Amino acid sequence: MIKEKIQQLSKEIFNEVVANRRHLHSNPELSFHEVKTSAYVAAKLDELGIPYQRMADNGLVGLIKGGKPGNGVVALRGDMDALPITEANDVPYKSQNVGVMHACGHDVHTSSLLGTAKILSQLKDDFGGTVKLIFQPAEEKLPGGASLMIKEGVLENPKPQAVIGQHVMPLIDAGKVGFRSGKYMASTDELYVTVKGKGGHGAQPQQNVDPVIITAHILTALQQVVSRFADPKSPSVLSFGKVIANGATNVIPNEVYLEGTFRTMDEAWRKEAHIKMKKMAEGIAESMGGSCDFNIMHGYPFLINEPVLTASARSHAEDYLGKENVVDLDIWMAAEDFAYYSQVADSCFYRLGTRNEARGITSSVHTPTFDVEESALELSTGLMAYIAVKQLDSAI
Repeated sequence: MIKEKIQQLSKEIFNEVVANRRHLHSNPELSFHEVKTSAYVAAKLDELGIPYQRMADNGLVGLIKGGKPGNGVVALRGDMDALPITEANDVPYKSQNVGVMHACGHDVHTSSLLGTAKILSQLKDDFGGTVKLIFQPAEEKLPGGASLMIKEGVLENPKPQAVIGQHVMPLIDAGKVGFRSGKYMASTDELYVTVKGKGGHGAQPQQNVDPVIITAHILTALQQVVSRFADPKSPSVLSFGKVIANGATNVIPNEVYLEGTFRTMDEAWRKEAHIKMKKMAEGIAESMGGSCDFNIMHGYPFLINEPVLTASARSHAEDYLGKENVVDLDIWMAAEDFAYYSQVADSCFYRLGTRNEARGITSSVHTPTFDVEESALELSTGLMAYIAVKQLDSAI
């Protein structure tokens, strides 16, 4: 049976997948700079005899055509970029590129997709249809590699009926995976705000227009966008993580600079909230004698897992791993540019457990101590191959 064949192959190539992951982890590259990573992936695809084309500069799109009749097309996506973080782990495969680290598991995603590609290339006589391999750059940085690859036609010629992605999850034990149907991850917008006043001596506030006080009012008032204007049934988050006044104990500055993020799961409300935030901030500043430049950098949309596809993928995961190893996911207010695929094609984005408390592998993504339980790489390669084959079977 195909399941047993995939499980056996995933065991056989496990050491190779780990070696690929460790190479990528040791040689991370930032978003839009994945030149050596892309070359490494291309070399591996060449070894497997898988044809591919370049897209969005460092992106690669490979095709594996099954030997049986079938017109179905399934796309599998793995992202390749790293983060501007200095790794703190003392491991043999520690990042050799100081200040850059695979702290979000994209080394796992890329090596896993290469492993899946090897399995499927060896079993292509056992399935019909086409598997499209999407090795995507720049997930971590706007405008997002997914949006660029879509613009360049990654979802055309051939057009996939389903797009599947997986992502590491250090909150879930290795050996398990998680699924959620419907809305799963939030949209994200970056906020860059400058509140302007008139600086001067702190002992003579009557001669100044204090931007610090104006900013305090703006920060407090803006939370009404979430607490009083947003539908409480639809999650929204507004957070400011940077506030720079740069005055002194006795110096009122001329301006205050802020950076924040706004996230939600409703595109219509998202647009409305942008207008409300900008109008509110500018109005408060003007009413207090100052001014406000409120700039919004439009980020990724919310991610939605198509219910029928997700139910099907989950069923295949339960068959492959056992029902006890497939868990439910809650809504996650982080963002992912896989959301772009989900907005234009039936998509399923599931989570790969990578936690091992006994070995101390518990750190969150985007931290200097993030790492994964590498035994998960046997599961990650085989499960994605199995989901792809089963989806193609149902498309025939």
